Amino acid sequence: MSRGGFQGGFGGFNMNQIMKQAKKMQEEMTKSQENLASQTFESTTGGGAVYVKVNGSKEILEIKIQKDVVDPEDVEMLQDLILTCINDALKKVDSAQAQELGKYNIPGL
Repeated sequence: MSRGGFQGGFGGFNMNQIMKQAKKMQEEMTKSQENLASQTFESTTGGGAVYVKVNGSKEILEIKIQKDVVDPEDVEMLQDLILTCINDALKKVDSAQAQELGKYNIPGL
């Protein structure tokens, strides 16, 4: 005896198939995140006075500062150059993440 035609599916969808697709998407997203984490992103400011390299996990890997930009009388300028450089590198990571993970079209990512 069948109640209302319900035979283990939801509106014609096969739950096992949905679960397989979800698992495959999760595996692909994990691979994309690992790929991003292994990439490096670079930025320079002040005409090359400050250089920063970060990875896709937003970890700073390297900072280089040219000697001639180090002025004890103007530490604030150097601080601004460093902040600008780091923030630019992190924006590059955000952009790459949005491009890579945006293809999955999942709200909240």
